Amino acid sequence: MAEDVFDEYPSMTLAKQTEDEAIEPLRLGARIKAIRSSLSLTLEEASQRTGLARSTLSKIENEQISPTFQAMQKLAHGLQIDMPQLFEPQSKNLASGRRDITLKGEGKPHPTPTYEHELLATQLSRKKMMPFKSQVRARDISEYPDWVRHDGEEFLLILSGEVCFYSEFYEPLPLAEGDSVYYDASMGHMLTSLSEEDAHILWVTAK
Repeated sequence: MAEDVFDEYPSMTLAKQTEDEAIEPLRLGARIKAIRSSLSLTLEEASQRTGLARSTLSKIENEQISPTFQAMQKLAHGLQIDMPQLFEPQSKNLASGRRDITLKGEGKPHPTPTYEHELLATQLSRKKMMPFKSQVRARDISEYPDWVRHDGEEFLLILSGEVCFYSEFYEPLPLAEGDSVYYDASMGHMLTSLSEEDAHILWVTAK
């Protein structure tokens, strides 16, 4: 992939998470309730297992009282978990709802001497991957001034035609329609079309 895609379109550069995520305060009651629910236990059943009164357990779960160390020991023993598990934050499986549709032929064009790139999903910022289609114009590696290298890993799928995939540490690899290759993009690489018509490919780059 041509490095200048990243150079000329910094907004398309795959962003790293540079800022620290906000750390939420520990809600011990909610954590205990989540553990009880995951075990499919009613308050009454949890009370019987832990030896804590049902009303006490309810008040702990609703953050009305804080459990004593002895109560936490009873909870860990009765729920058959290690005490540190009571303090682990709940996992967040919340969908972000992000979506970006690129209709056929409506990607952002970016021509280079060796490729005709079409950048996809350009409305989304801070993407974890960058997809784009390319038409491979190059017919010989002499058309490249040097190996192409950039950060991240890359997936390449041949949509039509044939290419030769050159990489720094491997023998040249001919690829035809439907073939794919996944590789370390910091390793020098380049493509040339072997078919009569320029090959068309899909690239997905991720950091």
